[in-house]
Amino acid sequence: MTAVIPGPLLHEGKAKRVHATDHPDLLAVDFKDDATAFNAEKRASLAGKGLMNCRISALVFEYLKDRGVPTHYLGVQNDHWMVVRSVRIIPIEVVVRNIAAGSLCRQMPIAPATPLEPPLLDLYYKDDGLGDPLLTEARLERLNLLGPGQRQQLEALAMQVNRELRALFGSVDLELVDFKIELGFTSDNRLVVADEISPDTCRLWDRRVGDVNDRILDKDRFRQDLGGVVEAYGEVLKRVEGVCPEPQVYR
Repeated sequence: MTAVIPGPLLHEGKAKRVHATDHPDLLAVDFKDDATAFNAEKRASLAGKGLMNCRISALVFEYLKDRGVPTHYLGVQNDHWMVVRSVRIIPIEVVVRNIAAGSLCRQMPIAPATPLEPPLLDLYYKDDGLGDPLLTEARLERLNLLGPGQRQQLEALAMQVNRELRALFGSVDLELVDFKIELGFTSDNRLVVADEISPDTCRLWDRRVGDVNDRILDKDRFRQDLGGVVEAYGEVLKRVEGVCPEPQVYR
């Protein structure tokens, strides 16, 4: 393998920039220091956040790969760049909840911190203009986003990711409250995990801390103006580095 050369910007989201490369089937993802919340109504730049999210995601993707979970990840290149396969992203945000928190407790009569057994899996239509609405089975069918059997495949993969992430984070005293992932199809129509897995996309509580605010090690620190966002992400990185293989440098 040889190092890829990032080319034109294809897409810029809230936390990442996606570039074409000199390899037609590969993309280079640049993790930004930007932090956003409430559909980007709240914004800030946090020095070092992009580097940490890139490294945490790479470590987690390496861990998942070793356990047979298919992803778009191929390796890292420099501090905040990741090389990934080009995939056709499904415009569905997949959320898996193990403990009640956040919007779920505002939408349903469930007390915060209530364990959810079995875990609750929700699908949302990815559209900022519409506010990423919850997809019912009828709405999913109307939008024709998935082919026959693909919903079951998607949900099975999401629950496999949940089991592996709970084991990983649990091994370093982190409680995986919930997380969101994006999935996509490769050129040969394989369903894979895409985007990132980081404190931006996961709620993580420190099992070693009892205080309900101090235990938060994820983006909720930014949402709730708790401070210490970069320090919290750094703590997650330190713990995950202790149990995951070193990320592969794509060459």
